[in-house]
Amino acid sequence: MSAQVLTYLFVGASFALYVGIAIWSRSSSTKEFYVAGGHVNPVANGAATAADWMSAASFLSMAGIIAFEGADGARYLMGWTGGYVLLALLLAPYLRKFSKFTVPDFVGDRYYSQTARLVAVVCVIFISFTYVAGQMRGVGIVFSRFLEVDINTGVIIGMGIVFFYAVLGGMKGITYTQVAQYCVLIFAYLVPAIYISIALTGNPLPMFGLGSTMADGSGVYLLDKLDGLTTELGMAAFTSGNKSTIDMLFITAALMAGTAGLPHVIVRFFTVPKVRDARISAGYALVFIALLYTTAPAVAAFARMNIINNVDGMTYEDAPSWFSKWEDSGLIAWRDKNKDGVVQYRGGNALAPAKPVFTGERGRSGERILGNSDSTSENELYIDRDIIVLAHPEIAQLPNWVIALVAAGGLAAALSTAAGLLLVISSAVSHDLMKKTFKPGITERQELLLARISAAVAIGIAGLFGIYPPGFVAEVVAFAFGLAAASFFPVLLLGIFYKRMNKEAAISGMITGLVFTFAYIAYFKFVSPADNNPDHWWFGISPEGIGTLGMLANFVVSLIVCRLTPPPPAEVQALVENIRVPH
Repeated sequence: MSAQVLTYLFVGASFALYVGIAIWSRSSSTKEFYVAGGHVNPVANGAATAADWMSAASFLSMAGIIAFEGADGARYLMGWTGGYVLLALLLAPYLRKFSKFTVPDFVGDRYYSQTARLVAVVCVIFISFTYVAGQMRGVGIVFSRFLEVDINTGVIIGMGIVFFYAVLGGMKGITYTQVAQYCVLIFAYLVPAIYISIALTGNPLPMFGLGSTMADGSGVYLLDKLDGLTTELGMAAFTSGNKSTIDMLFITAALMAGTAGLPHVIVRFFTVPKVRDARISAGYALVFIALLYTTAPAVAAFARMNIINNVDGMTYEDAPSWFSKWEDSGLIAWRDKNKDGVVQYRGGNALAPAKPVFTGERGRSGERILGNSDSTSENELYIDRDIIVLAHPEIAQLPNWVIALVAAGGLAAALSTAAGLLLVISSAVSHDLMKKTFKPGITERQELLLARISAAVAIGIAGLFGIYPPGFVAEVVAFAFGLAAASFFPVLLLGIFYKRMNKEAAISGMITGLVFTFAYIAYFKFVSPADNNPDHWWFGISPEGIGTLGMLANFVVSLIVCRLTPPPPAEVQALVENIRVPH
């Protein structure tokens, strides 16, 4: 059976499963819509948390970035895993004891201020929409290749699926759908990795295969072999890094603090019955997450090796069908610079600008004609980093059912996180903005209807962000983490562990961190992208890492303001003392 038919079957079966779960678990109350009724089993919540957290960035883009950047890509591994541990140990149990529906709920009550609540709502919406853009683009990428539709059409299809189970089921529907999505995505990630690890190293465990010798009997270690191949082709050695230490440090810190401040992950710990269950589910989630994160570096190295071995030196006219199909989707491009009809994969960008601009015409070998100028490098091949995990099974010539499985897994990863983010946006509007601020007298039924309408509107806006994304999936997500680090993390941390922290400090800190970080990112990504290089960055810190500086600014402003203004009321200080003992 062809990969195309199998993909339709696998994706169709997974979608049917998600829709069936949504119908079975539809919400009938606001508590079910916001926090799944607060009675989710810790193991199920652990799987749902892992699916919510392991987004399209983890499944699709992270291995692609590591494959192209080598050691520099470790910032995502260190930042995201470290951040989750920080969240699970430092924040989640305390926030669960507070027992509210949303993060702005905590901010509003802890800082005894509707203004603080409103600022938190704005932060939630900014962060979540930035994050969801990456997820919707991931959905579009999978659909564009495997269902052979335009990326934008793929985004719209994904919007329809998410609309159904997010609007109908709320957190209850999303939670149980995410359990199924985790099973799909982790199986889809591990199976091809095991196949390829055995083929390249003879070791069935990819995380150990990365450090093993080649299966060809040469006795050469895989990483040594890869370093030799990359340097031979004029690329940086896979195990070397090019980013400055300061930028690596700031990006990693932003990802860590951002993870600990992400509202859609925090709210997952509100869905379990007790504080003890929050700790247990955090532990299970860490195990579930580790399965993918310990495998990702191996997947990246294997992919880079197979691209060099199977694509470099390939005659375009004899290229396998997957190559032309990815080219048709716009995510692979080839410019025959020396007119020999052979694909040359070398260091540097193949095109200027780096992303391909197709004219709609075909060249003499059948390739899509590009409107870009030639770059100065000998490289002729553009490969979108976000397709590495999806394309790798085809490059490695794995069975068709594995290719179809990976497609279903990529969709599961993107949809699971997108749904969680959209629910957070919905609850911020219906619960925190309307119920708690502007219309406190609305009935539960009215609030539930408003939550569903808010989710529907959010899905439409998210789709637009997915159609017009500001970068690669992982880059977009990194911006969201930076915004979370700069706005939420200091407020949550100080709100739990510093009784003197007051509303004036919280509001000032959140606004400072959010505005500074967003302005820096917007300037280099939208206002003046030509200046987006180390020569123009402050202190050598890229837009990906500026969230750390925004976070430090938030801390400084918060601590100064709280010492210059009156302390919080006694009842708020008593609340903090109570939260500090999470039993």
